[in-house]
Amino acid sequence: MASSSKLLKLALPFVRTHGFSREALCALQAHSEPLSDTAVSSLFGEGDNARRTLVNAWLAEGVRHMQTAEEMSSPPPQLREAFGLLATPSSGFHVIAPFPALKHAGRIADEACYAIGDNSLHLSWYSKRASISLVSPNTAYTFLDTLLETSQTVSKSLDEVSLFSDYVFKGWKGIIKSSGIQL
Repeated sequence: MASSSKLLKLALPFVRTHGFSREALCALQAHSEPLSDTAVSSLFGEGDNARRTLVNAWLAEGVRHMQTAEEMSSPPPQLREAFGLLATPSSGFHVIAPFPALKHAGRIADEACYAIGDNSLHLSWYSKRASISLVSPNTAYTFLDTLLETSQTVSKSLDEVSLFSDYVFKGWKGIIKSSGIQL
């Protein structure tokens, strides 16, 4: 019997035609006939949890494509549907939560920095990943070019802010010293 992760992988091509639906999971041709709704529920979860499992597998597959440097001409149209599904809670009040989209953007930014061999530390590490998370690339190559340009701009801006802060601190220190107050 195939494991649920293998079945999820087989279901990914059906996302293009069926979206993130239980039908995409049922359409698997692992056997001679599609999986029953009961089988989908037992393998992947009840209701929308099965769809969320499919979305997470689809996002993970996208990261794997990125890691192997497979070029994608544009973000897939299903991305909006995926984040919409992940942003709505499975029970309780229906409040939109941006955290799944932010988590995914952060993961993509971290993978991009790793791919180009970024060795940043401290504030630079966070600033590069934050600036990359806010960019929506059209192609992988454009994305990496934008990454380099943005990280250089952010780094330069942070250096200038640091220099300005140093001047302000020294100015206040001089003012306090000239007024006779001991530090």
